[in-house]
Amino acid sequence: MLSKIIIAVAVITGIVFSTCTYTVDETQRAILFKFGEIKAADIEPGLHFKMPFINNVRVFDSRILTLDVQPDLFPTSEKKYVYVDFFVKWRIDNVRDYFVATGGVEERANSRLSQITKDELRDEFASRTIKEAVSGERSDIMEALVVKANQISQELGIEIVDLRVSRIDYTDDISGSVYDRMRAERDRVAKDFRARGRESSERIRAAADRERQITLADAYKVSEQLRGEGDATAADIYARSYGKDPEFYSLTKSLTAYKQTFTSKNDVLVLQPDSQFFRYFNESSPR
Repeated sequence: MLSKIIIAVAVITGIVFSTCTYTVDETQRAILFKFGEIKAADIEPGLHFKMPFINNVRVFDSRILTLDVQPDLFPTSEKKYVYVDFFVKWRIDNVRDYFVATGGVEERANSRLSQITKDELRDEFASRTIKEAVSGERSDIMEALVVKANQISQELGIEIVDLRVSRIDYTDDISGSVYDRMRAERDRVAKDFRARGRESSERIRAAADRERQITLADAYKVSEQLRGEGDATAADIYARSYGKDPEFYSLTKSLTAYKQTFTSKNDVLVLQPDSQFFRYFNESSPR
């Protein structure tokens, strides 16, 4: 009987304890209500007490959440539309204001936050051209957008940690012209590369031709020097040979002249028989 009483007391104590206490995790924000009225907000993490049936507690996730917005059309300063796909990183900054503005419903907070960021994005894109929005000024757009959106989202008790554009697509009416400009730009770059390549090839070819002419000139100079030296040596040899036996030298020169003159059976030479040209023919009989 005693054991049953102890068990009953323990059960009742556990029920009372569970209804009188609540726990706030480190990743949560909590609000304490009394008959539906907010009595305390931003309650510290840990174990806390409450009055059963009088107080109730709502807890909210205080970690950074992600809002992935569906792509939407935004006009630029040129009155041309682009599809923009972006996402928002946010968290609860003031849990009291967050509950009052959204009722603590995350979907409602995402809807409000989506509309705020879209309005600010529309203003930012409307003040820029397509080229500025797509290329160089995207980071400037994000920084300005986070500052402006935070000023509005503070009313919701929300802090925007980061906002990023993940993709910008052209609409069908401008895709063709953009691609044509891109193609023309690539063609211009290709032509520039080809022109520089032709210039380099002409410069290399001209340098090679110049080197060729210099090499040929140097070779001709050396060959002429060698030929001159050879002719001088030959002349010296002939001179020394002539000095030793002038008659034999004269004979060999005449024979060479005969050989070079009569190269064919049809060659005819009209000279007087006693001409010096036939001197050795006339003296060829035995003495």
